[in-house]
Amino acid sequence: MELSETDWIVAPASSLSEEARKAALIRQSSLTKPPGSLGRLERCAVELAALQDTAVPVAKPVYIGVFAADHGVAIEGVSAFPAEVTGEMVRNFARGGAAISVMAEHLDAQLEVISLGLVNDPGELENVVRVDLGPGTANLLNQPAMTDLQLVSSLDAGRQIAEKVVQTQCQLFVGGEMGIANTTSASALACAFLGLPPEELAGPGTGLDKEGVERKSNVIETALKYHGPALREGQPLTVLKHLGGFEIAGLVGAYVGCAQRGTPVLVDGFIASVAALTAVRINPSIEPWLLYSHCSAEPGHKHVLAALDANPLLDLDMRLGEGSGAAIAVLVLEAACQLHNNMATFAEAGVNEGTD
Repeated sequence: MELSETDWIVAPASSLSEEARKAALIRQSSLTKPPGSLGRLERCAVELAALQDTAVPVAKPVYIGVFAADHGVAIEGVSAFPAEVTGEMVRNFARGGAAISVMAEHLDAQLEVISLGLVNDPGELENVVRVDLGPGTANLLNQPAMTDLQLVSSLDAGRQIAEKVVQTQCQLFVGGEMGIANTTSASALACAFLGLPPEELAGPGTGLDKEGVERKSNVIETALKYHGPALREGQPLTVLKHLGGFEIAGLVGAYVGCAQRGTPVLVDGFIASVAALTAVRINPSIEPWLLYSHCSAEPGHKHVLAALDANPLLDLDMRLGEGSGAAIAVLVLEAACQLHNNMATFAEAGVNEGTD
């Protein structure tokens, strides 16, 4: 891999505004409520104020980018659905029928699908960007998932989405993913980064039974042994190349790109959080720009969140992906901003602040 093609990914993230944080904290202390009584909503508003360098933080407009790609490891029976479903779901996204499509309309968000390589490619569709890197990754069970060029191209596709987020003046980025067998890829990445065994990270994904989860775990264990020499190098990009997916790498590029451009990111569930873990390992400076939306029902997610020292906003037993959990959490951030910006202060309301 030519270093010049990935140099951008280690450039530092934008700085947070400590002045805006202090101003937000002062405002919170003056609002007509007992200090801390709105709990994490207060902290969310203050954090967004620091990230957006403003006294009036906002959660909208939102840019939702759903990265879609297939995985060669699907042939090993690690998913309850065939690989062709990825392309069918891309059609569904474009037609407005998917969960994330419904939430995007509700949020008045800009929704774009980035199709990076599908077995069942539906062709040109409205609001679908096609970057055809082939019919999915190679089978990570017995070969690197991506070539150098595919990795570089996937990361760059994410960076281009980050540029669009800025160009459209959106204030928050939500990254989603779609790819049959991508929980296998994400679990393998998490195992490699965290040093945990597959049985602690592999889950049902699209609905596997107990035997299916065991089969998935065995596939991951075999893959980790096969790629052992490369993984022991400890280079995050190398780990991503050997075990990742086009859509996971796309999310990595988007997260880093948004942080570098000063746009907060609301991270979705298990797969999106593995992409966040990968991105932080590549470029630790982006960590403050990543907010975590919800705790997935996938068993491996708690381990990934712990490694990121992340405390997600919601726990709704969701495991759909697509960015759907993050889209729900936008409503929480919106409430936090509305309360922060529009509640009266004690002085404005003529209310006695009281004493200890």
